[in-house]
Amino acid sequence: MTLAMMFPGQGSQSVGMLAAFAAVEPLVGATFAEASAALGFDLWQLCREGPEERLAETEVTQPAMLTAGVATWRVWRQRGGAMPARMAGHSLGEYTALVCAEAIEFGAAIALVRERGRLMQQAVPAGAGAMAAILGLGDAEVEAACAEAAGDEVVEAVNYNAPGQLVIAGHSGAIQRAIGLCRARGARRAVLLPVSAPCHSRLMQPAADSLRQRLAALPVRAPRVPVHSFDAAVYDGPEAIRSGLYWQLFRPVRWAAIVTAMLQAGAGVLVECGPGKVLAGLARRIPGGRNAAVHALEDPESLDAARSAAGGTGA
Repeated sequence: MTLAMMFPGQGSQSVGMLAAFAAVEPLVGATFAEASAALGFDLWQLCREGPEERLAETEVTQPAMLTAGVATWRVWRQRGGAMPARMAGHSLGEYTALVCAEAIEFGAAIALVRERGRLMQQAVPAGAGAMAAILGLGDAEVEAACAEAAGDEVVEAVNYNAPGQLVIAGHSGAIQRAIGLCRARGARRAVLLPVSAPCHSRLMQPAADSLRQRLAALPVRAPRVPVHSFDAAVYDGPEAIRSGLYWQLFRPVRWAAIVTAMLQAGAGVLVECGPGKVLAGLARRIPGGRNAAVHALEDPESLDAARSAAGGTGA
């Protein structure tokens, strides 16, 4: 069956992530050692031992999640996992997908996402911005609540994850007002997320403008595997990638549309490659995803099951 690989972003990090793989695969420690050398601190120790608050800081979370996704990908390939026909990453995971598709070198991506995280936190200091997940309301209802809550601040829908599941981002006060309005409209849940910057909102445009110069100098190749951008298009070359990574910092992630596009392209197996199983859960809620074989690579046993479903040969 045709395989599509999905790479998670911020919010899927946790202290102790990848422990099951690291116990049996030296590739995990080696991948984190590469990242640690580029960063100048022991990223693997931080991921193993915490503290959780430090791991949740945007400029740490981003290289940690990128490294975790690449490490999982390397284990997948080492154990005979097939090359996918499509790749996509949620938010930061887009960088991971581009590394694994051999469009961007791992070391260059580590330096870039650390700077991305620093610029994001600089654009909106910790505590000034927030993100929240809204479950059980339609897109139009959430958008209306955001418009009503904004006032002279920013709050907007930024992650269209699945039917009835959106993420909003903006100023902290406006987020709290929007949460209240969504609950009043009948939202099943409306909760703050453990993210220290309002990703993909208009508040991130100054960070994107600062990042643009770094992106212009970034060595980029055409991906070995088609990679979907944040708006569900497929990257067709280096300039499109540089441009997409600029725009995705302050524009919404259309994740439901991305998964739908991969399914329509023939994907029958969807595999989440990285810590957690958030994307696997979302895929099952997207029309068409219920008919696919959906897997998350949480440990060697789940990897073997996914490899079997995808017909992995290591080719």
